[in-house]
Amino acid sequence: MLFSALTLTTGLLSAACLLLGASIYVLARTIRNSLYSENLKQGEDWRYDINRINSLREHSIFYQLFYPVIVVLAALNRGLFQESLPSIAREIQAAGLSRFWTPEEYLARLQVISLLLFPGYTYLCLDMMGTPGLVSAVMLTVLTNYLLRKMLSGKARYRLFQIKKKLPFLLDLVTLLMEAGSTFLQALREGVDEFRGQPVGIEFGRVLAEISMGRSRTMALESLRDRLSDDEITAIIGSVVQGEMLGTPLAQVFRTQADVLRIKRTQRAETIAGEAGVKMLLPGILVMASTVIVILGPFMLSFIYEDYM
Repeated sequence: MLFSALTLTTGLLSAACLLLGASIYVLARTIRNSLYSENLKQGEDWRYDINRINSLREHSIFYQLFYPVIVVLAALNRGLFQESLPSIAREIQAAGLSRFWTPEEYLARLQVISLLLFPGYTYLCLDMMGTPGLVSAVMLTVLTNYLLRKMLSGKARYRLFQIKKKLPFLLDLVTLLMEAGSTFLQALREGVDEFRGQPVGIEFGRVLAEISMGRSRTMALESLRDRLSDDEITAIIGSVVQGEMLGTPLAQVFRTQADVLRIKRTQRAETIAGEAGVKMLLPGILVMASTVIVILGPFMLSFIYEDYM
């Protein structure tokens, strides 16, 4: 009897070990296949999208790990968020993220991050609030996805601010070099090298690369306008393209646009300074109220206690 019980226990332990080993093997094989970035086979119709996916798999470990989930969620996002996808695409470009991300795939990336945090939210909320904590965990997951989406918008706005802050200096440098006898490409190459690593240098570096690959200056600048989708930069690119069509010297156009950018920056600073007084009104009232409470509080307390005594 004892022998049969020991045999049964040994058999169960052996089966458990085999199942555990098999699960570890399957998990390791799945991770290896996800990280393996061998180029996918491509047909004639889908060669450009396959190239994009292959490049994205090489540049993003996150995309490699969660590729099947991202594909499914991207298909859902394509139908659910069809109206907001163009604005998300512009924000991805303006934020300087990898151009291989499509807007629906990037939304899927944010959703996967939120879902990965859901078990942690569930554990904490259930531990603190019990069964109702499950609703709080779901709300926190949705809020996380919303905040990640807002972070993308904020990153795009901040990068555009950095570009517009440095753009007048880049235009001045290109203008001086062209007036000194350099060609447009030589001057732009020097300007990109001077602002290497900064957003304005990266964006005009792409313009320079497109011109070097055979695109016209007008097309390369229009591509920059479409990537950034900012009103001020659109106006500048429009003026440069118009000057190119009318034969106006580019050095003169660049100098004029640099002055316009400085004037707009000054006006924007004056507007912010004018709004600062209004924005400081509420904090000032709160500080004054707290000061009055701190000063008059002891007298009021002593008066109240004397009445009761």
